[in-house]
Amino acid sequence: MPRRYTPEEREAAFWAKVEKGPECWIWTASKNGGGYGLCAVEGRRIMLAHRRAYEQKYGSIPKGMVTDHLCRNPACVNPDHLEIVTDRVNILRGNGLSAQRAKQTHCKHGHPLTPDNIYKVRTNERKCKECGRARDKARYERSKQCQK
Repeated sequence: MPRRYTPEEREAAFWAKVEKGPECWIWTASKNGGGYGLCAVEGRRIMLAHRRAYEQKYGSIPKGMVTDHLCRNPACVNPDHLEIVTDRVNILRGNGLSAQRAKQTHCKHGHPLTPDNIYKVRTNERKCKECGRARDKARYERSKQCQK
């Protein structure tokens, strides 16, 4: 029969895989493709190390919520660098394409992306109405040239 570890032994084994710096605490064991630490819970279930660190300090994470790295370092397991937020908030705080687009205030031609100057297409992408009008006008002018 396999040996049963006490909760204290499991917690000590977890923190033995962490290099505590002055700010970030870096997970030194296995990581996924995105650089997030992976750990086993009770020898079976794999979970993200930063989520386990958060739960050890603050308790369980509500269903449907995610942990956001305020330090933007995916290998960090410092519970003080983690905040519980919705997935949408986490994505928009990041550096991915969705976050970059959401932070845009003007289109590539300099028109403001305000509620009265945008429309959304099927992909939920914001489009500039002024640019759309200019594009439509140019098409109309070209079609008039072709008819001559």
